[in-house]
Amino acid sequence: MTQPTEPIVIIGGGQSGLAAARAALQAGLRPLILEASDEPGGSWPHYYDSLAAFSPARFSAMPGLDFDGSPDRYPHRDEITAYLRRYAATLDVEIRTGTRVETVEATDDGRFVVRTAGGAQVEAAAVVAASGSFTRPIVPALPGAESFTGRLLHAADYRSPKDLAGQKVVVVGGGNSAVQIAHELTGHAQVTIASRAPLAFLPQWREGRDVHHWLVSSGFDDLPPAWLIHHVHARLVMDGGDYAQAVESGTLVRRPMFARLDGEHVVWADGLRERVEVVLMATGYLPDLGYLAPLGALDEYGLPLHQGGLSLVRPGLAYLGLEFQRSFASNTLRGVAADAAHIMGPLAAHARRAPAQVGL
Repeated sequence: MTQPTEPIVIIGGGQSGLAAARAALQAGLRPLILEASDEPGGSWPHYYDSLAAFSPARFSAMPGLDFDGSPDRYPHRDEITAYLRRYAATLDVEIRTGTRVETVEATDDGRFVVRTAGGAQVEAAAVVAASGSFTRPIVPALPGAESFTGRLLHAADYRSPKDLAGQKVVVVGGGNSAVQIAHELTGHAQVTIASRAPLAFLPQWREGRDVHHWLVSSGFDDLPPAWLIHHVHARLVMDGGDYAQAVESGTLVRRPMFARLDGEHVVWADGLRERVEVVLMATGYLPDLGYLAPLGALDEYGLPLHQGGLSLVRPGLAYLGLEFQRSFASNTLRGVAADAAHIMGPLAAHARRAPAQVGL
């Protein structure tokens, strides 16, 4: 069996990059992680202060390393950051921190050249893009935004409710982050959540078990996107009971998305004008993959052309950490290892020049 002399380069040292490195080792490859920040851990250190995992520790661990403590608690942001750094230390892989990738180019023989912001050049047998999306927040074009005299923020900018204490805030979005942020702001600010569709709550507990027990034991976690659309018709919000109750009681006010911004006002769909000081958009993120532009591997919106994480354009290029990449559990701590295993077989075959070995 022909072994590649070049490493398989993994761009990003968060949960996806670490899962890719472990899968590469198991496939007999030599992974090299290039991480832009000073330590592995991905986006977790940069999220808002109160964020905790939506799944209990027993369902949040990656293969080979359990969380310490009670398996039924929901690990906090800082605990997950520390966990990922411990996980990185268990892997016998080279991790180059402070190394931001600027471009990836293809060679004539199917290899890749990875160029970094520091001027370094790395030759790669294959590439895994696992750089996440935190650095590319979705900022929708809000009508009248150019006239708004208040502050326009994204959830990526948000850290703590004390930063917005005493202000009138509209949180835009209908997912977990929007509801979590709006709910924790209710005790500190006058807050309204604005969403295009009614909030859809998924109870965190059923029959005495966290919903992740049912997601895993039933196989729901493994359902592909093409099947999920027949069952999931709205963006679901995990709710331990507090969120739905807050909406029903009026403690957390939800209104249909406003029509526009106008000076210091939000103009609601019914024509009501309300003075607000902050509009905070919890509107999600997109994969930040601009460094792949030279490969022609992205569509017009900068999104990857892929199937299950494998590039449809460039053999030897794969992705990890995409939302619904292959299943409901993709892009989660509990699901990323399965996606990593899925992509690594084809990547190993490419790195070992499998077509040439069979005479093609």
